[in-house]
Formats: sequence, C-alpha cells, structure tokens
Amino acid sequence: MTQTPQTFSTQWGGRTLTVTTGKYASPANGSCLVQYGETVVLATATMSSGTRDGIDYLPLMVDYEEKLYAAGRIKGSRFIKTEGRPTDEAVLTSRFVDRALRPFFDPRLRHDIQVIVTVLAFDGENDPDIVALFAASCALHMSDIPWAGPVAPIRIGQISGEWVINPSYEVRAKSLLDLSFAGDKDTIVMVEAGANEVEESVVLDAFWFGQKHLSDPIKLIEEVRAAAGKEKQVITYPNDAAEAAQKEVLLPLIVTEIDRLFFDAPKATKRERGAAKGVLHNWAKSWMTEKYGADVNKSWLGGFVDGMIENQVTNRILAEGKRVDGRGLQEIRPLTIEVGLLPRVHGTGHFLRGETQVLSVVTLGAPGDEQTLDGMEIVGKKRYFHHYNFPPYSVGEVKPLRGPGRREVGHGALAEKALLPMLPEKEAFPYAIRVVSEVFSSNGSSSMASTCGSTLALMDAGVPIKAPVAGIAMGLASVPNGAWKVLTDLQDLEDGTGGMDFKIAGSRKGITAIQMDTKTLGLSKEIIIETFQRAREGLSQILDAMQVTIAEPRADLSPYAPRIITIRINPERIGDVIGPGGKMINEIIATTGVQSIDIEDDGLVMITSANAEGAKAAEKWVNDLTREVNAGEFFTGKVTRLMDFGAFVEILPKQEGLVHISEMAPWRVAKVTDIVNTGDKVQVKVKEIDDLGRINLSMKDAPGNVYPEKPTDTGAGAPNKGYIPNKTPRP
Repeated sequence: MTQTPQTFSTQWGGRTLTVTTGKYASPANGSCLVQYGETVVLATATMSSGTRDGIDYLPLMVDYEEKLYAAGRIKGSRFIKTEGRPTDEAVLTSRFVDRALRPFFDPRLRHDIQVIVTVLAFDGENDPDIVALFAASCALHMSDIPWAGPVAPIRIGQISGEWVINPSYEVRAKSLLDLSFAGDKDTIVMVEAGANEVEESVVLDAFWFGQKHLSDPIKLIEEVRAAAGKEKQVITYPNDAAEAAQKEVLLPLIVTEIDRLFFDAPKATKRERGAAKGVLHNWAKSWMTEKYGADVNKSWLGGFVDGMIENQVTNRILAEGKRVDGRGLQEIRPLTIEVGLLPRVHGTGHFLRGETQVLSVVTLGAPGDEQTLDGMEIVGKKRYFHHYNFPPYSVGEVKPLRGPGRREVGHGALAEKALLPMLPEKEAFPYAIRVVSEVFSSNGSSSMASTCGSTLALMDAGVPIKAPVAGIAMGLASVPNGAWKVLTDLQDLEDGTGGMDFKIAGSRKGITAIQMDTKTLGLSKEIIIETFQRAREGLSQILDAMQVTIAEPRADLSPYAPRIITIRINPERIGDVIGPGGKMINEIIATTGVQSIDIEDDGLVMITSANAEGAKAAEKWVNDLTREVNAGEFFTGKVTRLMDFGAFVEILPKQEGLVHISEMAPWRVAKVTDIVNTGDKVQVKVKEIDDLGRINLSMKDAPGNVYPEKPTDTGAGAPNKGYIPNKTPRP
C-alpha cells in the first residue's frame, strides 16, 4: 500500500541527517530511507504474521547488505560480478546492528523478525555502519512490531585533544580512539571500539561526551514515529492458569534444589554444572509427574528450570557475593600460559583460563601474501589478519563443520583489532602476519583468550610488537529493581538475563579494543565506570602471568620463517626494477632464487628469500639498477658500443656512460679499436654528469687498465708495450 512520502531532518555532528518515509519498501512493517552526508541506506523491518512453533528463542535476523554500485565500483573478479558472499566488514556491521537492537525485544516473541539494511549510496566519508544502526532503529520504532526502543548510535574520535562526532575515515585514521556505541542519554547498550593504548579515563570521557549528542538522533526517531508510525501490535502470550499454578508450587522447591546442587557443593567445571543441571531437570520432571500425573503438559518445564538456575545464580551473587564455582567476584580462574609448543611453525601461544583453552599459531609471509580487500568501503591490502576457529567439540557438541559464521568472524576481528596498534611499522617489519586461534575448549570469552594467545604467539615468533596485550570479559549480575554487581572473568551460567559481556583488551599503558553487549536495557555510568576499574585490575594480573612465560619478543625469527630485506629506492626508478612487462624483476627472481620482490608506490622494496646469499644478490641488483651515479666514482664496466669518437660502457645495469677517445689512454689515441673492443671490461672514473644527465667517463684517470698494444707514435712520451698507467689501488 502506497503511503504519502514524508521527510524529516536534523543537524548532527555538523552534517544533515535526513529520514524519508512512505516512499520505498511499503510491504515491510516499517521502512525508511536515511541519508547522512551523501551516504544513503534503506532500512526495513518485517515480522511474520504467525509464530514459529517448537523453538525456545527469539527468531531475529539482522542483515546488512553492501552494494558495490553504492561506491561506483564493479567487482574486481573477472568472472563473478555480483556481490555474492558478504565481506567480513558487512558481517561485522550486521553484528553491530543486531547487538544494539536485540535487547529491546521481548524474549518470549516467536514471530520471525527480519531487519535488512541496504547501502544505496556511499560517499567515502560517512561510514554506513552508524547510519545503518540509526535507520534500523527508526524502521523498527515506526513499525507495528513490538519493540522497546528507540536507541541511537554514535561514533567518537579525538583529534588534537578535541572530541569529534562521527568522524570521517580520514579523521579516524589520525585519532587515537575509534569508539562506537549505542544507547540514550542515560544508558549504553552496545559498544565497539579500537584504540591505541588509550587510558581508561579518556575512554570514559568519550562515552560521556557521546551520550550528550544522542538526544538529536533519538528526538528525530520519535518525530518520525509521531508523524508516520503505526500502532504497535499487541502480542498475546499463552497464559495457562494451571501452568502458572504449577510454577508457583514448584518455585520454592526448585530454588532449594538449585542451592543444594550448585551452591552447597560448588561445581568447579562446566561439565559438572551441566550434570547438575541434568539432575535438576530429571528431578523436576519426576516431581511434576508425581504431583500432577503423567499426562501433564511439561513443555514449559525445561525453560523454567534453566531460567530459575540463572536467576538463582544472580540472586546469590547479589546477596552473598558468591559465585557458582566458589570464586570471589573479582577472582580470575587459574591460568596456564605456554609458548613454542609446535615444531616447524613460526610461533605458538597456548592460553588456558579455567576451561577456556586456545592455541594461537603465527605464520609469517612475504608482503605479497597480504590479503586483498575488494569491498564497498575498503579497497586495498591487509597486512595483519587474525582467524578464529570454534569447532563444536569445544563446547561438547556434535555439528557438521562449515565455514566461519558471524560469531567466528566477529571474535576473530576483535582479537585482531586488539593487537593491530601494537604491530611494528611495515618498513621495520614488512612481513604479512597471519594468526590463527584454535579454540579447544570454551567456557567464557574465548575471544579474549585468543587475544592473549595471539600476543604470546607473536612474541614467540619474534614479531617486535610494541607491548603485550591481554583481554578479559567482565560480567554483570543485576535485577530490575536496580541492584547490581560487576564480575571479573565471566563464565557460562553468569551470562543470563540481567547480564553483560563486556570485553576489554589492552596493554599496561591503556586500552586497545572494547566490545560489549548486554541482556539489559542498558548500562548506567556507574556500572561502566566500575567495569573499567575492575577490568584494569584483571588485565594487570593476566599480563603479569604472561610476562613470567615470555617477557618480550624473541630476538630472532624462527629458522623456518622467510627472511626479508628492505631497501628504499627513488620512486621514479621503480620502472627500471620492474622492466617492460615485468621482464627485469622476473629475471632477478629467477637468477637469484629469491621467493619474491614486492615494491610499494613510495619506493619501498621488500626482497623475500629463504636463502641469504640470493637475497643479498637481489639486493645488489636492485641497488645497481636504481642508484644515482656521482662524479668521482670508480666502476668496472663493460664496453657495449663503439663509436668513432669513443666507447659506451655499461657501469650499472641499464646505465651507460661515454668514454671519449681523448679519455681512453694517457696518450693520443688514433682509433677507438686500438684500445677497446665490444665486450671488454675496463676500469672507468665518472668525470661528470652533464646538464642532460649524460654520464662522461674516463679510462686514463682510473687505475688498473692494461693497454694491449704500444701506439705507433714513437715520439717523446710514448709508452712501452704493455704499459699499465696507474697501479695504485682505486678506493
């Protein structure tokens, strides 16, 4: 059904934010077109008319779609020109939007809900992720889908000590902090950040500054709903009186059983807690059968039991400060830290925290092994990449192995972001660096374990990182009445309703990465402040333990890692090294046996080889091809061409100079061929480089030349046969 188009706008961060409704995608429950700068996205929110039976979760799907036409590009592949599989950047943005929207849905909802955000135009300055989350929030809020929003996103950067709202890509590249979060003026519901060892106090200031600027986008969303919104559907959830009565009777009994099974004898392992949970399920079923008969409907029982376990875990934490495994609230589980475990590979790090176990492995490659990026936002190369594998056995499950899902991509990207600012500059360490984290066992924040494992593996490989980085997941126990406690080192049963998963990574100096999602309607300032304080204490403990195993990067690379020599040449001479159609560079590689020669546009040349002798030969060849000749230098050169007036001598690859006939010998030469022939090797001195760049050479001023024949002139001063004019060794 066609609606009347309406347009709404506000100023936000120095740019106009515009929402258009009633023009596109009218079949959706809610849709809007949002423009910020010249970046334009379409957001739609759709809900099925019926429920999906047999599931015990909210069936929400959030998809972010990049379109290359939005950036005026055609896919680089010669054979496939459609967008195809989402890029990692698109997957991360989908998660970014999902994590902010999900807490505002009623978890009892069983209607399929899909939010799709499509980028229609991209200006290269305004990142679509912030626009996408704003548009999704607006589409949901104006729709008839039950949702407790709105929520608004914002990105904060800092330039020269000044905070910047929604900075452009260029500004973000110069900022020490790239903080994105969603919330309102009072609470924060989702965080994603990268930083270059920024102090916690600075990060907190960025939060409070950003919160002050969320009122404008939220006000705009409310304005859109007031003018173009639909009345929310009222979802009636089953209200079985008999079921409610049964729960009321069962409640005190099951609380007693939970205390007996989980707290009277604290369970130290996830397997033990799983076994206790199974005992509790069986007990509840038996009790229900005995009390109400074999035919009673027990479909709700499993969810009720699991929910009561989570509630009681929270209640005991709040009332007694007691955790299900007996730890204190700020106590980290036992750590095992090892390096150098595998032969042949370039570096390994094993990190075990409680039952979360990760092995990270580093591979160093030539600069040509860098990853090529061909997305809507990012086109170029990526030098450092972290991959995260989460096999089903890590949580005791049986599933078919598939490619990495959204969770794997997100966790890998988080660990990558945490280490990225610690890497050495490319010119000092030009390797392509791949880290793979294999999760062998998972019970709480395997992504932060991967961050720790990556640090260990990089140092074991001899990568000169600026400082070690550790990561920790902070949790929360809270109830609707406002009582809360922050937990250090989150694990399984502590991540329920009223909880959070607040991951913080950093060095001793400051923060390098943050990611947070919550199962509340947002975190207060007080919770966030205490979380950062407790996280710093936890990070220091982990860094101390890591330092005992390996305090700094190894001085030498693995003998199995390739060696890279870097030199810098005049960018104008790059063509001399490459040659027509790559002929010269291929000749150097083939002759010297090096693995590869990579050249940057700024003249940085990187020679990769497993053989030191071949690398040195290739280095000399490149230097000879590109070096600038100066007056006064001596060379051994090869005669390439003869003229009546002199001979051309190649003194460096592809660089010739002229020895005039008057400079061939310390006497008058009648014919050039009396002294040299094509192919002869002679000693020459550079006399001058003229205004046209031509090289003038002299043989008579260069020591070491042997003249084969006595000249026919026998006058005074004529030399004898075999005359060597100067035997003084040349410098």
